[in-house]
Amino acid sequence: MAKSSKLVVAKKGRVFLVRRRRDKLWMFPGGRRHAGESERKCLFREIGERLPKLKLGSVKLWEEVKGRNRQSRKRMSAAIFLTKRVSGPLKIGDKRELDKAAWRKPQGLRLTPTSRYICDKLFPVG
Repeated sequence: MAKSSKLVVAKKGRVFLVRRRRDKLWMFPGGRRHAGESERKCLFREIGERLPKLKLGSVKLWEEVKGRNRQSRKRMSAAIFLTKRVSGPLKIGDKRELDKAAWRKPQGLRLTPTSRYICDKLFPVG
């Protein structure tokens, strides 16, 4: 089972991302799974905590990513979910952890390693 869950939403060449306050890296919203929690329940809990006004359409599992971060050597383990629909204001619930939520073009952004992997797979340049 994956250690975390992430949500990917794309619309008109942009993706929905949040930015971590501590290092200003952009990432797909989500977070770490609690003991005994499924990846899907983790996703909905994390979105509810971090973006409480956001409403999700149906989600489906795209891929489970397992690997090692090339720079930090930390293991990555994430369940990546896709949805075509989100609605509601982009209001951040956990302002200690996140400072922005926005629709952005993924090219040229400082992304977390897992989010870079997702962008390279789903939105290749060229």
